[in-house]
Amino acid sequence: MTMTPCSSPLLTDLYELTMLQAYRREGLTDTAVFELFVRRLPAGRNFLVAAGLAQALDYLEALRFSPEELSWLSSCGLFEREFVDYLSRLRFAGSVHAIPEGTVFFADEPLLRVTAPLPQAQLAETRLLNILNFQTAVASKAARCVLAAGGRTLVEFGLRRAHGGEAGLWAARAAYLAGFDGTSVTLASPLFGIPISGTMAHSFIQAHESEAQAFEAFARANSRGSTLLLDTYDVDQAAAEAAQLGLRLKAEGRPLRGIRLDSGDMAAQAKRVRRELDVAGLESAQIFASGNLDEWAIRDLLAAGAPIGGFGVGSRLATCADAPYFDCAYKLQEYAGKPRRKRSEGKATWPGRKQVWRRMADSRLSGDEVALEGEPAEGFQLLQPVMREGRRLPQPTLEESRRHARRQLEALPAPGKSLEPAPPYPVRISDGLRALAARLDEERRPIKAR
Repeated sequence: MTMTPCSSPLLTDLYELTMLQAYRREGLTDTAVFELFVRRLPAGRNFLVAAGLAQALDYLEALRFSPEELSWLSSCGLFEREFVDYLSRLRFAGSVHAIPEGTVFFADEPLLRVTAPLPQAQLAETRLLNILNFQTAVASKAARCVLAAGGRTLVEFGLRRAHGGEAGLWAARAAYLAGFDGTSVTLASPLFGIPISGTMAHSFIQAHESEAQAFEAFARANSRGSTLLLDTYDVDQAAAEAAQLGLRLKAEGRPLRGIRLDSGDMAAQAKRVRRELDVAGLESAQIFASGNLDEWAIRDLLAAGAPIGGFGVGSRLATCADAPYFDCAYKLQEYAGKPRRKRSEGKATWPGRKQVWRRMADSRLSGDEVALEGEPAEGFQLLQPVMREGRRLPQPTLEESRRHARRQLEALPAPGKSLEPAPPYPVRISDGLRALAARLDEERRPIKAR
């Protein structure tokens, strides 16, 4: 099979297609409104950062079945010929409203609203959840690293531990959106314009007869500046060799950009290495740390007084190790002009088309309200139109969204910026929304026999 896996509409759950076949037979093609939201924040998270909208819109714009995919659907034995013919003409022609990328948001707030004929909106469910859940998870964790690092350099290092190539690439994008300075993923530069950064591996050191020889060879091969890895054998000896090389390079007018520590007691090592570099007059050489770091490790290193100027964060970020998924959902809220409400225990939804209103006080987020569309509320609206009749509307660039994310983090209330759990940010469900839910519940109440 020569289909491109990640762009195929077959990259979905089977029930999306089996439901579509039933919808077509019943003629259920009126306008549907679905909303994508997070039911509750993961433990320890005080906020989330919206990410992945650009890829979600890419998916919707390109949604169509190729001849090869249609041929497979015809031959797999699950679908009627008339349904496959119907799929051959299917295109997404709906509208989308979304919270802009980089925006801080909270539980129960629609991240995305899709308004389209029911089959089109239904088919999009699995892939939209897949795209937005992952990038939002990475961006939300990356934002915590940004807060912990206090302005120090952050580079995303997660490709080798990411759960697939697409995930590694999207992790680089989401981390940069949330405030990271760059990534080690080379493809992220031509695709997204993200600065790329790299150092060296232990294997490069081991391939040479001596550490000094390896450092010299690497520095000569990378004339724009190099960062040397110190912990292959002995950190203190490697630091002395790096300082000697740095002096020679300085005399030639060439920079030693820095050194990297990747294991052991990095706080103590960094203090010793900093002294070695400073005595040699290499104050501009930065100490860079990596090795299973996350926001807590960054916080602890800085609290210990480690003179570290930058961090490479990889495995725990690209896999969102402490919160690898969100309790997110994509639910039908209106069909054929009528509000719909799921009432499952623990998973009930707020019905109808909604808007999120945000209030500010003294340049800080002060409270949100989830209200029915058209219901008056205080503040400004978060959900904005991003697609109309299947066509994408002009969107911010990644750099613009990145600046927006920085302003959003600055606007968080002080407790929300903590890595520790804080009192929940106030999100109010409007009176109109509660009244609508109560009315629908009453209409569904069983009639008691007399």
